[in-house]
Amino acid sequence: MAEGTTTAHFNRIRLGGDHEALQRAVPIEAPVAIEYNGIGYAVMMATPIDLEDFGIGFSLSEGLVETANQIEEIAAHQAEKGWLLRMQIARNAMERVTQRSRARVSESSCGLCGMDSLDEVMRPLTPVTARLDVPEQAIFAALTDLRRHQHLNTATGAAHAAAFCTPQGVISLVREDVGRHNALDKLLGAIARGGVSAAGGFLLLSARCSFELVQKAVMANCPLLVTISAPTSLAVAEASKYGLRLATLARPDSFLLAHPAATA
Repeated sequence: MAEGTTTAHFNRIRLGGDHEALQRAVPIEAPVAIEYNGIGYAVMMATPIDLEDFGIGFSLSEGLVETANQIEEIAAHQAEKGWLLRMQIARNAMERVTQRSRARVSESSCGLCGMDSLDEVMRPLTPVTARLDVPEQAIFAALTDLRRHQHLNTATGAAHAAAFCTPQGVISLVREDVGRHNALDKLLGAIARGGVSAAGGFLLLSARCSFELVQKAVMANCPLLVTISAPTSLAVAEASKYGLRLATLARPDSFLLAHPAATA
């Protein structure tokens, strides 16, 4: 059984009335309580694999730490009703946590945990400074190869993937989760833990392109974001505003490259 899965029992019902009992793998979804220096910050619904990567990427994407080095300790513990992800961060980073900390349960689709106001959600970001020549064929190559790296989704059909690709289209790192934001946070955490810069490659996501995903890519200073599904208006506008190249509705034989100008 693939990591991060369990089994569930079903009845397959076919047109015509035939019934068949079966069991199949489903991805584990569990509450993950995130703590900083003993203070509860958020509870995310996530797949409890690669949780240390998740904690680092989440902290960076939330803007709670500026670098992974500010996370001094991190550990995941299974509890009776879920998981605890405990991090010890530098004192100078705790002010951001205390300003925004609150205990709340977030759906796995949420990318706005800890955000209390419209101003905070639409906070100004540092524009992408990285520039990278990615041939069109490299994007097609990565798209063709992505399924081979989606072990959790292959087993369940219910997980998102986030991949980091070289400029030549070679997939070097993949993380999966029931939530697309979680998958990207895990990937960005793994990139940071490995001492690699996201500026040296591009991100490929098996997801709809929402503006939160664009924000995470911008904050990571990644020059190109590729998503399999379509973007929202705000995602296109944010990408244009902050200099992120955006390729969406990406398939192994075509993709849409967003125009540098913002949406009309």
